[in-house]
Amino acid sequence: MTGNSPTLRTLIVDDEPLAIERMQVLCAEIPQLTVVGTASDGHSALRLAEKLAPDLLLLDMTMPGMDGLQVASAARQQHSRPAVIFVTAHENFAVDAFDLEAIDYVLKPVATDRLERAIERAIARRGQPGPSPDASAQGERWLSEFWVPHRSELLRIDVAEVRRIDAERDYVRLHVGSASYLLLQTIAGLEEKLDPERFIRIHRSTILRRDSIRGLRHEGLGVWCAELDDGEELRIGRTYLKQVKAMAGR
Repeated sequence: MTGNSPTLRTLIVDDEPLAIERMQVLCAEIPQLTVVGTASDGHSALRLAEKLAPDLLLLDMTMPGMDGLQVASAARQQHSRPAVIFVTAHENFAVDAFDLEAIDYVLKPVATDRLERAIERAIARRGQPGPSPDASAQGERWLSEFWVPHRSELLRIDVAEVRRIDAERDYVRLHVGSASYLLLQTIAGLEEKLDPERFIRIHRSTILRRDSIRGLRHEGLGVWCAELDDGEELRIGRTYLKQVKAMAGR
């Protein structure tokens, strides 16, 4: 990080005193951060955020009483609307964080270089206009990105990069180019969060990005397949055939 980057006034929130102390040490090594306070529970965090108007919350996910998701949701309604970086030992909350527009999701134990990358993202986002507080009421609720576990961190993937989604029991597999990633999420739950103008479910186990479908082919006896732009063919489930054919004006 360069010395010319702006400084983010930061509030650390964690219910474990040792975790707060460790985070303070890490933050002291990053010149772009100024720690303005710490809180050990969600209610205290919101009171301090209202009073101190920090630019950034380094926010633990699992806390007794008010958890990190609830704190982040409430902080969005405050005048200052601080950016949020979740810091947690649990990767399975990433899906729940999608709708809260967090900057990043950092897994414990936190390494300095990993925190620095998250801070760089926060600085890059600073000053960019965000959605209005009532955006969800206006129907703008579709996912724009995924966080997926990869080695010791979570990767941020733009939803537009995902061509296909397959169900694998309680997980879904996201296909991105030649790579694929597992995400703890049911395909039905994920379908509700995807823009139907961009994605369509063709089978109980498959969702496709609409622009990846090159054509539809009838194989007889009521069986149809979707032909993809990479040459692959996938069978269309009978339950979903009507809506898939409607996409083609049939």
